[in-house]
Amino acid sequence: MAFDLDLIKKVYSEFEQKVNDVRQLLGRPLTFTEKILYAHLTNPATRAYDRGVDYVDFAPDRVAMQDATAQMALLQFMQAGRSKVAVPSTVHCDHLIMAETGAEADLRQAKTESKEVFDFLASVSNKYGIGFWKPGAGIIHQVVLENYAFPGGMMIGTDSHTVNAGGLGMVAIGVGGADACDVMAGLPWELKMPKLIGVKLTGKLNGWTAPKDVILKVAGILTVKGGTGCIVEYFGEGATSMSCTGKGTICNMGAEIGATTSTFGYDDSMSRYLKATGREEIAAAADAIAQHLTADPEVYANPEQYFDQLIEINLDELEPHLNGPFTPDLATPISKMKEVAAANDWPTKIEVGLIGSCTNSSYEDISRAVSLAKQVNEKGLKTKAEFTITPGSEQVRYTIERDGFLDTFDKIGATVFANACGPCIGMWNRVGAEKKEKNTIVHSFNRNFAKRADGNPNTYAFVASPEVVTALAIAGDLTFNPLTDTLINEKGETVKLDPPTGEELPSRGFAVDDPGFQAPAADGSGVQVIVDPASKRLQLLDPFAPWEGTDLKGLKLLIKAKGKCTTDHISMAGPWLKFRGHLDNISNNMLIGAVNFFNDKTDNIKNQLTGEYGPVPATQRAYKAAGIGSIVVGDENYGEGSSREHAAMEPRHLGVRVVLVKSFARIHETNLKKQGMLALTFADKDDYEKIQEDDVVDIMGLTGFAPGKPLTLVLHHSDGTTDNIQANHTYNDQQIEWFKAGGALNIIRREFAANN
Repeated sequence: MAFDLDLIKKVYSEFEQKVNDVRQLLGRPLTFTEKILYAHLTNPATRAYDRGVDYVDFAPDRVAMQDATAQMALLQFMQAGRSKVAVPSTVHCDHLIMAETGAEADLRQAKTESKEVFDFLASVSNKYGIGFWKPGAGIIHQVVLENYAFPGGMMIGTDSHTVNAGGLGMVAIGVGGADACDVMAGLPWELKMPKLIGVKLTGKLNGWTAPKDVILKVAGILTVKGGTGCIVEYFGEGATSMSCTGKGTICNMGAEIGATTSTFGYDDSMSRYLKATGREEIAAAADAIAQHLTADPEVYANPEQYFDQLIEINLDELEPHLNGPFTPDLATPISKMKEVAAANDWPTKIEVGLIGSCTNSSYEDISRAVSLAKQVNEKGLKTKAEFTITPGSEQVRYTIERDGFLDTFDKIGATVFANACGPCIGMWNRVGAEKKEKNTIVHSFNRNFAKRADGNPNTYAFVASPEVVTALAIAGDLTFNPLTDTLINEKGETVKLDPPTGEELPSRGFAVDDPGFQAPAADGSGVQVIVDPASKRLQLLDPFAPWEGTDLKGLKLLIKAKGKCTTDHISMAGPWLKFRGHLDNISNNMLIGAVNFFNDKTDNIKNQLTGEYGPVPATQRAYKAAGIGSIVVGDENYGEGSSREHAAMEPRHLGVRVVLVKSFARIHETNLKKQGMLALTFADKDDYEKIQEDDVVDIMGLTGFAPGKPLTLVLHHSDGTTDNIQANHTYNDQQIEWFKAGGALNIIRREFAANN
């Protein structure tokens, strides 16, 4: 089925003229990224925008939301006063399904446990004209790639891995729910014009090397913050020789380098994928303007002139990688793993291998993994580790079952989980994880932060391609190199695994009985959305209070977070996902994973009112009850990871006024601004060391709050001394109005009331 065909045809009918106008305005050739960005401006450009400096308003083509973040996004949208979404939008039920025993039982359990939430999302979608994908339909990013993504388009989504759609030539960007609310309400979407990183791929993937290894290599080069504020554009012969879904894998994990998004220019692989997924008309329309759906030839001929940074990778020489543990940018070529693991005392026995997820669940991924699974019986081997498969969509699952892949996996004892996120986001009820024993798992997911998959801080998780994960699960050994090493089979014979093989697309075509889509009512005015006031899962939102109009004085230090503090640390997923629609209940997980600088413990901070140590949320609730504001202090790349705006809304709800850090991850900084918080950075990063446990802080200069003008913080120490430090910010005039109003949504609500 081709969704939004009229919209896509309209985008394409205007694309050439818009690109020509921008090329003339800038007076130079254009990257593909620039073509999409400038073609999606709310108003035509009158000048070249300064990358990394200018805030720009965009008009995205569509919005996508997953069930965990959709709850808060739609609770906010319900306050905006609109009767229908202004752009095509969808909700995908993929996060609230716990992986435990197998697909059928797990899905049945989820539909019972989360019925209230699923019913709420279905009714809100029905009322406001939003497409609804039922539980079991698949993971949002795979479903979007199969149904909605199109070359040259722009979309936003309430999940950091929205960027997956870049594999089909989109600029697709992860955002918080407040941003999604803006776009669904018909308002411009603001983004700082990104810088551009070009990645030139030469050669061709071969043997054991997969598209996943490209992004694992790039993550090692750029680190988890190297792509912040940038869009990564891949090009070269290595890019065009790769499958569309392989490109999606690379773009998907671009979230792990902090990139705004990643994309590839349109090519034959994308055309093939569109046709294979029932979108022949879109392929034909894209083919007609193909020359405009990639960079101008001069750009790729001399990329150093057009990109802010250039990376070159020779795919002929690229080696399979394993990234981790505990961070997705710690990249180790597979040939070096034996020595690196020994040097770091990593446990080398693999307990579980997991393939699938939104990053690697395409037909091609599964077919290459199954070519290795077949060798287990053919070569007389036995799989040494547990092995699981998480299909990305019902369409993929149905097709791989039809083609016998699931039977092959079953023969090696594999467990097939539901078409959902599952272990990738901590929705994995892993037997024995509560013992917190030191162990190793390998997976084809995207993130591997501590506690991410199973809640065990001592699980060492390594990220690899599905084929490498499968090989390592067969061997049961992290140091096994399938390119060179042999195994001993059940007969005592020495055998070697053959390199994986697979099909880019199913030769018999995709098939599915029920994809799981539910269209909204043509007229939703009569649809009632009911939220039980006594519900523990859902809670209607009250507006946040506006700024008092004065400097903020007497703020207590809540916590000085040490080291990596991702959105997982600020607002954990896993079991807490059930409260994503209830702000007060989920606020009980606020910052419980952050490490306290002063005692190296998690969820254990000093209450300045009592002098006692206790949980972070309880301490903050005590400050709120006493009418006292607080400040959170953090380290580098604070808020890295998921787009979940709960990490911004929880502190706001509980009375935190300021977050002061060395540097922010892009999405989290925006989320804080949207909720009316002060997001500040140390002008001198060494001032982080001046923050003491009993500090009371004044924020001075707010009455003159202006773009580019630093604020002064006065640190009152318990010994009677003070320190004055400078704090920078990136607020523009509009964002300062968000702060003053108590949040962006308050302005939307006010403007709608004034106009109706």
